[in-house]
Amino acid sequence: MKAVLTTIALSFFLATCNKKQDQVQTLEGVPVETEAPNAKYKPAFTGQTRIVGVKTKTPIEIKVLDNTLKRPWGIAPLPDGRLLITEKGGTLRLAEASGNVSEEITGIPEVNDSGQGGLLDITIDPDFTQNRMVYWTFSEKSPQGNLTAVAKGRLSNNERIIENAKVIYRATPAYKGVLHYGSRILFDKTGNLVFSTGERSDRETRPQAQSLNSALGKIIRITVNGEPAIGNPFASNPNARPELYSYGHRNVQGLAFHPVTGDLWENEFGPRGGDELNRIVAGKNYGWPIITYGIEYDGNTIGEVKTQMEGMEQPVYYWDPVVSPSGMTFYSGKIIPEWENNLFIGGLSSQHVVRLVIQNNKVIGEERLLTEEGERFRDVAQGKDGALYAITDSGKLYRITKK
Repeated sequence: MKAVLTTIALSFFLATCNKKQDQVQTLEGVPVETEAPNAKYKPAFTGQTRIVGVKTKTPIEIKVLDNTLKRPWGIAPLPDGRLLITEKGGTLRLAEASGNVSEEITGIPEVNDSGQGGLLDITIDPDFTQNRMVYWTFSEKSPQGNLTAVAKGRLSNNERIIENAKVIYRATPAYKGVLHYGSRILFDKTGNLVFSTGERSDRETRPQAQSLNSALGKIIRITVNGEPAIGNPFASNPNARPELYSYGHRNVQGLAFHPVTGDLWENEFGPRGGDELNRIVAGKNYGWPIITYGIEYDGNTIGEVKTQMEGMEQPVYYWDPVVSPSGMTFYSGKIIPEWENNLFIGGLSSQHVVRLVIQNNKVIGEERLLTEEGERFRDVAQGKDGALYAITDSGKLYRITKK
């Protein structure tokens, strides 16, 4: 009898342990988002939103390298391991991996830093080591209003000034508002510039995201001299701007090329709900403001209340509530193998860094990093050393690497 009771007790104990293990595994596999969505829209396919949570197994070290940056916005890693960082007011800084930050680098044309404007993103020439050329986006004031502009210049040998700064492209029409400029910029594998613009937010400008005769709400591809790049999808369309690459975007603040496939990915702000992650295909329409998974900030619906329409692309993934996605990068380093080809996105209102696991162009896992920092993460970039670097609106520079 005693042996029978012992067997029963042991069986109960093992069953309880197994149940606890199952609970742990289940809890790790539930979505990281627990708040109720703003809209009651149904996703177009399974896994389009609220995917299961994942957790980094490798111990990571999070370190604040500097906290003196003035409203930083974009990061351009340099070949020597340093970082070139934009400050919204119109200056640049050079930061070393040790945390040392340079004095202000000047020479940038005047920016309008009201609202969401200012000196925005930056990238370096593929031949930077030889020519020291940099390219940036900024909000420029004109008699007709404000617009997103692209400029280039040379970082001086003494690294104190940008020489021969020149505006090479203006995303017209200008508008007197100070919201939704975009804007990220990078080089593609053909040596052309790809950058994003916003549709300038207001209801009167929103429809221009659908207009092929406007540069608002677009991803644009140009040469280093500001001309439409060869091979753009609308080059033969007399009713379209030849520099356009894709359209129907709201406010794109993240751009990155996948390190294996070479595909261009972007994220864009939704309104109240409906932040999007898209894989960009040349010439495609991404829907805004005709289709969306978000609603107006005042709670009203948008347009004809549609989330899908023929001829318009679905987001690979969307968030509701929003994370307010900003700068992003794919991880191609070797320091943390489990992060290989994962996408990292700075979250503003959500105050964390998003990690997305992507397979076959679908998101299969999501993690929230640096949630206890209480910071608005504006950009994330991978340094030459394989670590991730992030900047925040409060002026901090973080390094994220293996412990």
